[in-house]
Amino acid sequence: MAASPHRSNDGDPLDKAFERLEKMLPGWPARALRWLQGPESRLVRIPLGILCVIASFLWFLPVLGIWMLPIGLLLIAQDVPFLRAPVGRITLWGLDLATRLHRRWKAWRASRA
Repeated sequence: MAASPHRSNDGDPLDKAFERLEKMLPGWPARALRWLQGPESRLVRIPLGILCVIASFLWFLPVLGIWMLPIGLLLIAQDVPFLRAPVGRITLWGLDLATRLHRRWKAWRASRA
């Protein structure tokens, strides 16, 4: 995958988090995520991020939930400089945790077979 023009800092945790998420997602969701990172999608990204954060407060309703909060923060952090590092680090931590849990689950399933 070629580097996107909006990724200028290789050490930026948010860029690393987006790269890992893109690798985890299949075809069209990965392309949508890549498009949402670009400067041309700023007018979509900011309102969508705000809507996701607001919708996360309606966690008790079906479909809407707390899972929308990290999505909204990721989208907003793309344009808010002081959020980039903390949101990126938390996202990387969450992805590492999910990877470890998935490996444990697979090992547990294999041991039961």
